[in-house]
Amino acid sequence: MADLSGAQRGGPDDGRASERARLHRAFAPRRARVVAVAVGAAALLGGLLLAVLVPELGTFDRVGFVVVGALVAGFMALQARVRVVVDERGLQVQNLFLSRRLEWAEVVQVRFGGGQPWVQLDLSDGDVLPVMAVQRADGAAAEAEAQRLATLVALHGPRDDG
Repeated sequence: MADLSGAQRGGPDDGRASERARLHRAFAPRRARVVAVAVGAAALLGGLLLAVLVPELGTFDRVGFVVVGALVAGFMALQARVRVVVDERGLQVQNLFLSRRLEWAEVVQVRFGGGQPWVQLDLSDGDVLPVMAVQRADGAAAEAEAQRLATLVALHGPRDDG
């Protein structure tokens, strides 16, 4: 591991430390997050407006519109929180419903191909973990993020010194 103490003092390691910090920033989808927030807000606002502004609705219908708007907004909030947080020890993958903490040594390979909508991690136990934070919908930015994740895996993964 590189000694980052020089970077903290403004020494000659500033370049390496800033590159390391750039590599270790969190992963999050771009378009999906914007769409999720917009759709969630529109659904909640739409349900509320329908409940308040349509005079011929009964109480059950009014409550129904608000509940449906809130459910859609809640689901969109789950989509908006999708991310991967990385540190020196490993990564925390937060997908739509599940969260999983992995040590770097558990990640064997990063794959982003074959028409998959998001990155997939091949794990040492034989499992495959989807990473919804890097989505094909983000185009070239997603390709760059997948490469950044693969670089982190190579940087932190087990070393073959033999």
